[in-house]
Amino acid sequence: MLEDNKSYLNDLNDAQLNAVLKTDGPSMVIAGAGSGKTRVLTYKIVHLVNNGIDPFEILALTFTNKAAREMKLRISSMIGESDSKSIWMGTFHSVFAKILRFEAHKIGFTSDFTIYDTQDSERLISSIIKEMQLDKDVYRSKAIRNRISTLKNNFITVNGYFSNNELVESDNLSRKPETGNIYKEYNERLVKSNSMDFDDLLMKTNELLNNHPEVLAKYQEKFKYILVDEYQDTNNSQYLIVKSLSDKYQNICVVGDDAQSIYSFRGANINNIINFRNDYDDVEIFRLEQNYRSTKNIVNAANSVIEHNKNKIDKEVWTENDFGDKVQISSNQSDIAEARSICQKVQSINDTNLSDIAILYRTNAQSRPIEDSLRLNKIPYRIFGGVSFYNRKEIKDILAYLRLIINSNDEESFKRVINYPARGIGLVTINKIIIAAQKNSLSLYDTVKKHKELNLPFSSSVSLKLQNFIDLIEVFKIENEKLNAFDLTKELINKVKIIDELKKDESPEGISRVENVQELLNGIRDFIEDQKEIVDSDDNLSEFLSNVTLSTDFDIEKDNNQDYISLMTLHLSKGLEFKHVFIVGLEEDLFPSALSYNTRSELEEERRLFYVGITRAKQNLYLSYANSRYRWGKLIYCEESRFLNEIDKDFVNITKQINYNPINQETTKKKIIFRPKGNLKKITYSNKDNRSIKLNFSEGDKVSHEKFGNGEIVKIEGLDNDVRAIVNFSKFGEKNLLLRFAKLNKI
Repeated sequence: MLEDNKSYLNDLNDAQLNAVLKTDGPSMVIAGAGSGKTRVLTYKIVHLVNNGIDPFEILALTFTNKAAREMKLRISSMIGESDSKSIWMGTFHSVFAKILRFEAHKIGFTSDFTIYDTQDSERLISSIIKEMQLDKDVYRSKAIRNRISTLKNNFITVNGYFSNNELVESDNLSRKPETGNIYKEYNERLVKSNSMDFDDLLMKTNELLNNHPEVLAKYQEKFKYILVDEYQDTNNSQYLIVKSLSDKYQNICVVGDDAQSIYSFRGANINNIINFRNDYDDVEIFRLEQNYRSTKNIVNAANSVIEHNKNKIDKEVWTENDFGDKVQISSNQSDIAEARSICQKVQSINDTNLSDIAILYRTNAQSRPIEDSLRLNKIPYRIFGGVSFYNRKEIKDILAYLRLIINSNDEESFKRVINYPARGIGLVTINKIIIAAQKNSLSLYDTVKKHKELNLPFSSSVSLKLQNFIDLIEVFKIENEKLNAFDLTKELINKVKIIDELKKDESPEGISRVENVQELLNGIRDFIEDQKEIVDSDDNLSEFLSNVTLSTDFDIEKDNNQDYISLMTLHLSKGLEFKHVFIVGLEEDLFPSALSYNTRSELEEERRLFYVGITRAKQNLYLSYANSRYRWGKLIYCEESRFLNEIDKDFVNITKQINYNPINQETTKKKIIFRPKGNLKKITYSNKDNRSIKLNFSEGDKVSHEKFGNGEIVKIEGLDNDVRAIVNFSKFGEKNLLLRFAKLNKI
């Protein structure tokens, strides 16, 4: 033992100390954000060992391998490697897999059983669907795997499924009446191959403990002391296992924060922590309420928000840190203006690394305007938990179609979309096309176009499918001569039925892909509106694709030593902290999500998610929303999130928006009257309603632009619809802007 005294206890505050010293009996540690939860859990294990508890009798359960590794490392440094290794510590799945290997023979497996990961499971399910001759577009392997996973995590066996009329009817209504039979065949295949999937590690452990009392007694005796991290994230299966193992000695300590329960979509049940005191006798509750992470203003803002939840455990988080700056709330004319404002603030933050800054959003699709603005301003960033917007599969698929319309010789784009969505053109056919193209010195596209002339060995069925594909692209080549980039892309998406294809995946990931396609259309609409401002610019497809290519060329070099801003969803931010945090898109229907309005519990989880985002910030918190944004390419007006109004106004500063008022000729039908007077150019827009909007600019005026930032008007020239201003922007140089469209504001 490295530490034979209790000096380590001096590192703890009173609340942390009391939680650590409680060794016997059930206890719950309610740990507010930034309150030292991990330290308490770690020191409690050390204290148990230092007080004579056999390390072999301690079970510590975490949710991530990272958390387990960090705890092991710290514990090892305090009590020595030997004792540290004797503690059963790891994720739920890793610990229960270990138990199952010891006891496998009792449930019909051998100890060397294979564990199927998610991809293994999906491949097996896909094979079963094919063998059963089911429509793979209806029975999508990923969706079926998710359905089976949900069943297993709720202890619903195959027999249980077939005896539950509600479950069977639900799948019938979803046009998936064979779901139960797939589940049955899938389980039988797993058993035959001596394999378990991830969900089995929980389900089989429950079965083992329930059906074999001697095994339960064995592990109850073994694990006299049980500690569980992030207890608010446990699902029903995890809850029951922990309850069974701890039932004899009841020396159980759970640590968590009900205010950070945000994973109900993964099966987490907040009631596990809310009702913990009802599960055991004489539960002692410890509240870690001192926040060591954030300023007073941030802590108080978070408290005022979460106070609006009804289903919660009472606590009052506080801090001895400085008040710091107030939380900044800003409204913006559009999501583009919001992104530009963020870039300005980032560039104004002094004496910090970019790695100290995080931009958080509700959905992945929201990254698009932010990424565009960061690239425009040459600010390095990194997307966590995903890839940059234009590199997402569904976006690359659509862009490949668009590139092929522009350039039919683009072989990579051809290979990407020839069979997407699936149209019955398999790899064998594609390989024949490639060989024929090489032989005849033709592009892949021209080879298919001329496949009948070349007498290629395709069946009539395949030949028809190839011809239909060529006809599709040729039609859009013609359309490209008539339509702008937005209209053409929207028509293409509808014609190819890409949204229908993506909607077949009903998982959160599938929904996210649909949102990304929506955001691509929004981005194209933004591009078109931008092009209207710039003299002699085009809004066609070729120009848009060039713009995307130039943008993505800036994509960050993958240098691990480079300083990056972190971009991620709010869900992924849990457990992290940053000096400066931006939370964007705080609008009704976006955050809180429109999908959360059905029940109080769903809305309260959205509020907890907001609380998690707020409490990531150490020094500065910036909250923002847009008054308008595009949805499916249509401009909509947004209402600020109710969550913003729930923050006590004592802790915030509100920044008024800058209103840009371009005069859109398409909608206002205004006639332009130009009357020069000295050096001042007064431009009056008048319409048949006798309304007029006057924009007064003169050469030398300082102006601000939604996208390009601050600049100075160098020259004003032109007549009628062609009145233009040459503006020298400090970061982007000179731009020649049409004033009837220009998003300019005097400063």
